[in-house]
Amino acid sequence: MASAAAYARAREAILRICGCSADARTLRLDLLAAIGRVIGYDAYAWLITDPETSVGSSPLADVPCLPQLPHLIRLKYLTAVNRWTGLPSGTASLSAATGGELSRSLLWRELLRQYEVTDIASSVYRDRFGCWGFLDLWRTRGAPPFRAADIEFLGHVAGPITTALRHSQARTFTPVTARERPPAGPVVLLLSPALNVRAQTPQTRRYLQALVPPDAADQAPIPASAYNVAAQLLATEARVDDHPPHARVHLADGVWLTLRATRMGTAQPGPERDIAASIELAAPDDRASVFARAFGLSPRETELLRHLLAGASTRDVAQHLVVSENTVQDHLKSIFTKTTTRNRRTLIARALGT
Repeated sequence: MASAAAYARAREAILRICGCSADARTLRLDLLAAIGRVIGYDAYAWLITDPETSVGSSPLADVPCLPQLPHLIRLKYLTAVNRWTGLPSGTASLSAATGGELSRSLLWRELLRQYEVTDIASSVYRDRFGCWGFLDLWRTRGAPPFRAADIEFLGHVAGPITTALRHSQARTFTPVTARERPPAGPVVLLLSPALNVRAQTPQTRRYLQALVPPDAADQAPIPASAYNVAAQLLATEARVDDHPPHARVHLADGVWLTLRATRMGTAQPGPERDIAASIELAAPDDRASVFARAFGLSPRETELLRHLLAGASTRDVAQHLVVSENTVQDHLKSIFTKTTTRNRRTLIARALGT
């Protein structure tokens, strides 16, 4: 049982980590180590999410049921209890939410009970610019439920973690430097209604290999991002959540992809039809939307940015926004400051990856 002083030291460590300029993977691993010093856990799943749709895009996990990954993701999205999109306070434990009756959770009832999971502490990282991720900490094999103090601590550090996650996404927006740029056209992964892989093309495999964490490069690619958008499609069909089944995900070297899920064919009833998860280079609008959110642009600044990306001049933007050209310049200065750019050319290059 951690003392108040231990919680305070852990919070200070988390604030220091959040102040560093680490990538999203390193950031999450360092934060997990700091959290683990005061809150014991046996497994975890921490996903970066698309800020607009809240759909998982870049998972980092160490759970005992990885061989059942499609089933795990499917149930996670179909479970309403403590779903990250509906946590009113941002943090909660499964034991508290269910009054100790864990079987009220579809995820626990149909899968996690097999792994003797005794509790899950959940945190969502959301601010006014969007949802940047969610974390589940598991306790298993007779470990006691999370204490109220543990959940309170996770709530206290959620703010700085949210900002750090957003900043880590902002740092991915650089002009594309990949030697081999992925093809612009979509590649498709065909999944069964249970999210088992039916088929994939060689190009799809190359995309998925790039999505696998570096320390798993010797393994067969696990299309977790594709599973997430497909699971979101199931959730919208089941009316568990109403966000669209698509997500933007950073690949590498400034390259962003968009993943979408849709049902295939019409010969069978809807729930029995296969699911096509498409993967393609993020379109300029898709990329610019995440760019604006990641850098914390205001709605007015976001609107101005979209006009600039469309090739509008200062005079054109002023006419569109019904403001003076001086006001446009003031907004531009604010955008340059937030995005650490000095001119329009650099701003556009970072936003579009050109």
